[in-house]
Amino acid sequence: MRNGQKGSEKIGPVEDAALVDAFEARVAADEFIEPKDWMPEAYRKTLIRQISQHAHSEIVGMLPEGNWITRAPSLRRKAVLLAKVQDEGGHGLYLYCAAETLGVGRDELIEDLHSGKAKYSTIFNYPTLTWADIGAIGWLVDGAAIMNQVPLQRTSYGPYARAMIRVCKEESFHQRQGYEIMMALMDGTEAQKAMAQDALNRWWWPSLMMFGPPDDNSPNTAQSMRWRIKRETNDQLRQRFVDATVPQAEAIDLRVPDDALAWNEERGHYDFGEIDWEEFYSVIRGEGPVARERMQARRKAWDEGAWVRDAANAYAAKAAARKEAA
Repeated sequence: MRNGQKGSEKIGPVEDAALVDAFEARVAADEFIEPKDWMPEAYRKTLIRQISQHAHSEIVGMLPEGNWITRAPSLRRKAVLLAKVQDEGGHGLYLYCAAETLGVGRDELIEDLHSGKAKYSTIFNYPTLTWADIGAIGWLVDGAAIMNQVPLQRTSYGPYARAMIRVCKEESFHQRQGYEIMMALMDGTEAQKAMAQDALNRWWWPSLMMFGPPDDNSPNTAQSMRWRIKRETNDQLRQRFVDATVPQAEAIDLRVPDDALAWNEERGHYDFGEIDWEEFYSVIRGEGPVARERMQARRKAWDEGAWVRDAANAYAAKAAARKEAA
């Protein structure tokens, strides 16, 4: 691959061919690229986009569940949900730190989120209407996240791969927590069973959208696969999610809301219906049911937390001054 090639093969500005070849050889050999290693500018920018989008998703993802902490049906449920929301905040921290190793400042990343320049997972622009939605988010949304994130433990950029090890362990717990909520509801009253089915009906298709556009309409997949940033395509991961999740639904007598869903013996996979891609792109454009509320909440939290950041910076500056004077 050389500078000046067209399409997704293009690396970017003029770069030393020997450096490019050495970089490509290391990636092909499954070596980790580290922050001080030379890398093509397009590789760096791709990582910043992906890691920051991932970090933003963790932070915005705290909002729909945080809304239910005080309304969870028992003290145990409150404690578990609180721990989960705290985990998501920690995931965002790990990922912002990984992005900073690429030479971008956290304030810049957050400004891009608040201005709408940067994206986050479209799944968080849907409302949580009932307690069952918290179960559906844990089971489906975190289940889809695990499918996406487990391969990232082998992504080519070292800091990102290492951050994902702990993230994946915690997301696995979150998925089990969500499924346990759905199990409890399906073992309850008829009203509780109906609540769980309604949550599945509303979250199933947005969960499938989490894997991104189909492979033939995904502008970044080919290059990300070549650079080992991604290890599997959107459609491969989506299929794996369906294959794993449908039996889980059937095990607790939930019905996946897809009349086209059927086991294909020849393929060894489930066939499933067509996703409403117009809805997917409209939510990406910020037209999701609660997209405006999500960003208002994030900006409000950022503005109201300014005094905490200022105090922390002032304390760090005084500590550094004392150390220098000693």
